[in-house]
Amino acid sequence: MGERADALLDVRNVEVVYNDVILVLRGVSLRVDRGEIVALLGANGAGKTTLLRAITGLLEVHRGQITKGAVHFKGEPVDHEDPSKLVRAGVSQVMEGRRIFAELTVDENLKAGAYTVRDKTKAAAGYERVMELFPALRPRRGDTAGYMSGGEQQMLAIGRALMASPQLLLLDEPSLGLAPLIVEQISEIITTVNEQGTSVLLVEQNAHMALSIADRAYVLENGRIVKDGTGAELLDDDDIREFYLGVGEAGRKSFRDVKSYRRRKRWSA
Repeated sequence: MGERADALLDVRNVEVVYNDVILVLRGVSLRVDRGEIVALLGANGAGKTTLLRAITGLLEVHRGQITKGAVHFKGEPVDHEDPSKLVRAGVSQVMEGRRIFAELTVDENLKAGAYTVRDKTKAAAGYERVMELFPALRPRRGDTAGYMSGGEQQMLAIGRALMASPQLLLLDEPSLGLAPLIVEQISEIITTVNEQGTSVLLVEQNAHMALSIADRAYVLENGRIVKDGTGAELLDDDDIREFYLGVGEAGRKSFRDVKSYRRRKRWSA
């Protein structure tokens, strides 16, 4: 897919190396346009989290660096930007595993998410928005976050990220470890957040959930984008159905049971 002038996030041919020797991303390009939900699929180790670190400026913490390419947000290069400045510019991330402050209350976690918001009126409006999106959090406002269920913690993590009123929300495996009913609720919340004006980059292994709500999607394999298209196109794609949804020519099977060389052969054809 080519670049477009209305891209909110534009990742251009990015290469990432860890510890000066380990090449993880190999010329990755993707974009998120204003108002879109874009899904990024890939197995463990494909490079999904590394790509998010490249976008948010957190590579250095993990001894990684962008050696080629560039990341642009709202038309400006941000690949060497300080992470805190990116948050102020309009980028928020929910990391894999939620990463809430377990020892703090729900309200204290949300206040931490609004740290960059200097306008008290905006912070209050953001808080009410979160409570409307996640009504289950309202009666738990004074509870210690670490004692909540996994689903409630994920809602809190997303709510905390929304407290900064981001233009772009990065979600890293939001369905991980959650029951199907909670995954459905998270999916609906992501759609609602997007409808309210926040663009979303959704990193997921749950392909059905991600593709069902995504405008467009990319598949990352061994540090490279090997397939892209609309969410509907990829949901109907035979390879995606076989390798990510478990349905193919041989019937139902696990993605882990499919030989990687066969996958690469199909996608490079």
